[in-house]
Amino acid sequence: MTSQVEKIQVCADIDYEVSIGVHWEEVLRIISARHEKVVLIAPPTIDQLFLLSAICKESSIALFLTPEGESQKDIDIVHKIWEFLGDIQADRTSAIVGMGGGATTDLAGFVAATWLRGIAWYALPTTLAGMVDAAVGGKTGINTASGKNLVGSFYSPRSVEIDLKFLETLSDRDFSAGLAEVIKCGFIRDATIIDDLEKSPTIKSARSIALELVTKSVQVKADVVSVDFTESRLREILNFGHTFGHAVEKHSQYKLRHGEAVAIGLHFAFVLSEKLLDLDAGLTTRLCSLLKSFQLPTTIIGKDYPWPSIVDLMLSDKKTRNGTIRFIGINGIESTEWLENVDKEILHEVYERIST
Repeated sequence: MTSQVEKIQVCADIDYEVSIGVHWEEVLRIISARHEKVVLIAPPTIDQLFLLSAICKESSIALFLTPEGESQKDIDIVHKIWEFLGDIQADRTSAIVGMGGGATTDLAGFVAATWLRGIAWYALPTTLAGMVDAAVGGKTGINTASGKNLVGSFYSPRSVEIDLKFLETLSDRDFSAGLAEVIKCGFIRDATIIDDLEKSPTIKSARSIALELVTKSVQVKADVVSVDFTESRLREILNFGHTFGHAVEKHSQYKLRHGEAVAIGLHFAFVLSEKLLDLDAGLTTRLCSLLKSFQLPTTIIGKDYPWPSIVDLMLSDKKTRNGTIRFIGINGIESTEWLENVDKEILHEVYERIST
């Protein structure tokens, strides 16, 4: 590890560090030295798979390859990993490493939380979305037919290790998708992120400040999670834009990237905030301009995302209480509010505004 590694502390069910600027090869060797048995969960398309396989063999790490994307967050995949852990006789001193995008770290954390009622796990995110959101905060989970992340647990990793080199080969589409979560962090908690992105309004220029963007976004999440680990109230602000976004993502059958759906959800949340919190419409314009500069969507085609289906999916959102959809709103940068008992007619009006 180099002296240039940034470290951010997270205080949760256990205290752990997020290290930004590590070398993943060194990290794996260190983890394998700590535990007699280590299982690394990763998708088959992960960058440098050949080198990863070689290091796993050299360090006696068992490699379990998952399907791609959200399809891996399925109970059948979890069952296969449980069987794999049983076959190698993984015990309470063993560890799991999730290396991949947010779906992989969600899955790895959930498996770790459920095997023997909880064993150590480590997150090595390889996408921007994974680095700034999914891998940090201890939320683990899988999907069901009813919705996204409905089965899971709060279970923190021993550490989160971020190697920024993975961003160098990340596609523009996936990098942009991750920027949606970065933009969210800027609007809810750290306005300097928005300033940074507006000064670097292209994918290429945003890549050049990846260290700053990742560090600031992780700090936002760490600060919130350290106050409210189990999402009793404050942590819900991290779901800003996600209620509508998750519904759109699920309806697309995960053809949309998570961040692309979140971008649309952010637009929905801003327009809803205009109606209910008197948010200045100029801020919505500013959001959409920023999203479009990074080639992120801001609208949906109504016939492809019919309102009744979207409402049904929003009703399965984790913030819903007694059949009432709840939202996080915004009345200015770094100023969020909870929106309770929102009239469905108002929601439909907002839906119409962001539909084409």
